[in-house]
Amino acid sequence: MVKDTFRGGVHPDGHKELSRDVPLREFLPAGEMVFPLSQHIGKPAKPIVKKGDAVLMGQRIAEADGFVSAHIIASCSGTVKAIEKRRILTGTMADCIVIDNDGQFTPAADYTTREDPSKLSNDELIQRVQDAAIVGLGGAGFPTHVKLKPKNPDAIRFVIANGAECEPYLTCNDQLMRSQADAIVEGLELTLRLFKNAEGVIAIERNKPEAIAAMQKAAAGKAKIKVLGMVTKYPQGGAHTLTLTGEAVANPGNWIVHDGTLFSELLEHAGGIKSGVTLKKAMCGGPMMGIAMGSLDVPIQKQNNGLTLLAEDPNEIAEAKMTACLRCGRCATVCPVGLLPQPMSEAAADGDYERFEKRLYGLECIQCGSCTFACPAKRPLMQLFKQAKSEILARKRAEAGGKK
Repeated sequence: MVKDTFRGGVHPDGHKELSRDVPLREFLPAGEMVFPLSQHIGKPAKPIVKKGDAVLMGQRIAEADGFVSAHIIASCSGTVKAIEKRRILTGTMADCIVIDNDGQFTPAADYTTREDPSKLSNDELIQRVQDAAIVGLGGAGFPTHVKLKPKNPDAIRFVIANGAECEPYLTCNDQLMRSQADAIVEGLELTLRLFKNAEGVIAIERNKPEAIAAMQKAAAGKAKIKVLGMVTKYPQGGAHTLTLTGEAVANPGNWIVHDGTLFSELLEHAGGIKSGVTLKKAMCGGPMMGIAMGSLDVPIQKQNNGLTLLAEDPNEIAEAKMTACLRCGRCATVCPVGLLPQPMSEAAADGDYERFEKRLYGLECIQCGSCTFACPAKRPLMQLFKQAKSEILARKRAEAGGKK
């Protein structure tokens, strides 16, 4: 059975009231569009267009380069301006296709075509998912067509649609479930076709009563699908609509955004920074697991789900209050994975990566930030774990390359 909660976890202030009742609206950008070739885990896609080519909305502009890879699709019509390195939200430079948006959003011939799914085989359904370049929203952007091909599909007992959206501030999934419940249930029914022994569960935190009601109505009479109300707790979910929110935003809201749009253009459309407020921190995603951004002049990618702009930097506040570890054990109590953050932080700080990985299982950390949030000494635990994991994985990649 699927339970309504999990071990550990924390209860940060939600701040959902800023945008939770603002309906989804489509934003049509006017500026140039930038499409990184790597918007997914695995190998970057390979461009199949060149400078000067005319493209249409919905046209494939880069092909997946391997099994764990995903296509890149134009979300506007226009002309390819360049294929070059551009800065992305992580602050690094990445290969991108840049399109001069003509503002017409002319669709490709097959973009609006809808086939009868009942006439498609299971393999054809998975192929349509791959053709649509769908990836997960958990952060890594894992290609969805790969997830739909497990080694033993008959062993799958549950297919869970994650409607938790437990990250503070973000409300786009809440609005999506309220307004697109029938489409979500239809998608879940199609997925269940691939797993004959599975039940479908739509898991939604109980602080979203409107979304629960909408999904229950859409799922009524569906024997293999149920809606499960979950205890409201972070990190209930793991993490295309996008929430623009935070105390520094003039007009927080929920938007249907075209991939490749610059964050800065969306913010300008929403009224920019609130008058009299200084922007202290910008996060792609929410404040718990989001990525701190040095610039908003970077493209929105298909695995992004929020832009949170804060009038106060919680890291600065925590650093001013930081003390030595109190050995209170709260970090271990809230860890949803059951790890031991306190000795992990010591190993990470000392550079003892073998102990971090082999004895303390540090690579199992999901980087949710619950330990940092709960720490009364305000220790930067998650930041230490990110650095340690990055160093360990970099060494593994170097060793693997040396063995070839």
